[in-house]
Amino acid sequence: MSNVTKTIGIIGGGQLGLMIIEQAHLLGARTVCLDPAADAPAFALSDERIVAAYDDAAALEELCRRSDVVTYEFENVPGSVLIPLEKKYNIPQGFRPLYDSQDRLREKDNARANGLQTPRYAAVDDEASLRAAVAEIGLPAVLKTRTLGYDGHGQLVMKSEADIERALPMLAVPCILEQFVPFDYEASIVMVADGERVVTFPIGRNVHRDGILDLCFVPAAEMDDDLRGRMVAAGERFMKSCGYRGILAIEFFIRDGRFYFNEMAPRPHNSGHYTIEGCTTNQFRELVRFLLGEPLQAPELVAPTVMKNILGQDLEAAEKIAAENLPGVYVRLYGKRESRPKRKMGHITFVGMTPAEYESRWAGKFVK
Repeated sequence: MSNVTKTIGIIGGGQLGLMIIEQAHLLGARTVCLDPAADAPAFALSDERIVAAYDDAAALEELCRRSDVVTYEFENVPGSVLIPLEKKYNIPQGFRPLYDSQDRLREKDNARANGLQTPRYAAVDDEASLRAAVAEIGLPAVLKTRTLGYDGHGQLVMKSEADIERALPMLAVPCILEQFVPFDYEASIVMVADGERVVTFPIGRNVHRDGILDLCFVPAAEMDDDLRGRMVAAGERFMKSCGYRGILAIEFFIRDGRFYFNEMAPRPHNSGHYTIEGCTTNQFRELVRFLLGEPLQAPELVAPTVMKNILGQDLEAAEKIAAENLPGVYVRLYGKRESRPKRKMGHITFVGMTPAEYESRWAGKFVK
């Protein structure tokens, strides 16, 4: 580490920004953060703050001007606004992974073009194209809005022809119809690349509830070494083929020993939060190392780990668990002022715990 203190600019001030800042400070860097909310969680720790909209060109320019290097923690920052900034300032991840991930059709096309298997899919813009897509792909299938969908928003599972009528209101915006994969489980992979090497975090099995990540079990016990190796190799090839640098998370559906690309995010990922206490290094620290031009460190799992997302309805239980201060139980609350059901308020990492131990000891403490 050089003696010159570098400043990292972060577009987005949510919990991901907060955890990036924690690691930036540990590695001796300053931060400046931009978010439209004056009470954004990351502002609690950031050295400088800019309250402005994500598409405020003057504010983004100011963020870049104050920073030695810039990253983003929120995937709905318009990729197009970064294009002129990338030419003038140091934004080493670039706009491309953000742009590629912001449209589900573009995202799937890109995944296929760079070697990943996807479910079958088709663009849908009106009733005629929806009916044609249903005829081609079959049912069940999932209709999704092409942009701005997250945590289960903008999705409709179609099980029969009768669902076509229910789906029509969604067609006010461009959509995509995807084959429904009756997956055995979902797994995600988090990688950080610096242009020379890719470090990959241990793969976890994800459990969703109502379209939102609920639990992550690491390692994914259902996954044998062959499947794990193929998935890591495919993820690393994909990053290199796309020319992506920085951090990338990919969610896969696993079915009969095969894996199908679901979606990607060019930022730290909810399923990687367990790495803070569960690994020898974590996704936020390696992103910061990349941003600072430091050599990446390959992570190793400390022990079997379970990560539980804390939504608004779980907050009271999480606060009680935090008060117990138990060894191997790490409660992280994000400092959001307003708690509401389905809003991510924090997470708990249980280090040295198997899925069976979690189910028997802890699962009953949270809202079902």
